[in-house]
Amino acid sequence: MVVDAQNDASPGPVAKLKVLVVEDEESIRIGLCDVLAFHGLDPVPVARGDDGLERALAGGHALVLLDVMLPGLSGFDVCEKLRRQDARTPVLMLTARGSEEDVLRGFRCGADDYVVKPFSVRELTARVEALLRRTGEREASLPEPRPFACGAFQIDPGKLTAHAGDATPAVSAAIDLTRRDVEILQLFTAERGRIVSRRRLLSEIWGFPDPDRVETRSVDMHIAKLRKKLGAEAQALIETVRGEGYRHPA
Repeated sequence: MVVDAQNDASPGPVAKLKVLVVEDEESIRIGLCDVLAFHGLDPVPVARGDDGLERALAGGHALVLLDVMLPGLSGFDVCEKLRRQDARTPVLMLTARGSEEDVLRGFRCGADDYVVKPFSVRELTARVEALLRRTGEREASLPEPRPFACGAFQIDPGKLTAHAGDATPAVSAAIDLTRRDVEILQLFTAERGRIVSRRRLLSEIWGFPDPDRVETRSVDMHIAKLRKKLGAEAQALIETVRGEGYRHPA
């Protein structure tokens, strides 16, 4: 999932932890970096396996996120070569190769965790948090994302609320949201001006591994409920693109 890192500010020294992101597909690499930055980490993007190995061996990273299918060197090779010189830096493999054989090979190469695509933001951040805690890089949980602007609303992910900032006091009472509501608004905000398909929502927000095989009205029903919560401003926030999905107007 992609989230809007522009609305986040560094909460302090804990936000200086660097995470090496080795992923050749640009859209996924950008999305991973956005998620990490949004949660107070400092992502270092690399597109090739050999470059990733060089960066990893240079040190200074609290965690390595590593794809398997990479130009230059495969993720398996990168992990294996890294482990010969560095046994401590945690490695989280992210890949579409989810067979038992591939997973076991990843662990044999020295990976600390192995996540199969597609995955949700919640799963990714939970795995990252667990590895950082396990290695002592973090004593506490990842900080809650800071509030962000979405149209006329200020969304607070920690409190699960929306607030119409320019409304009168009587109208500006906090609107209660669910975690899924917030994740949808984060995605629309990050992708402002671009269409977000129902398939993508089912994959990234609902966590369906193969959304093409899912026949459900869950997305449309949830968007309808969210619009009702947000009231008259909702249409300016979430626009329906017939036959395609939804869009937050630029």
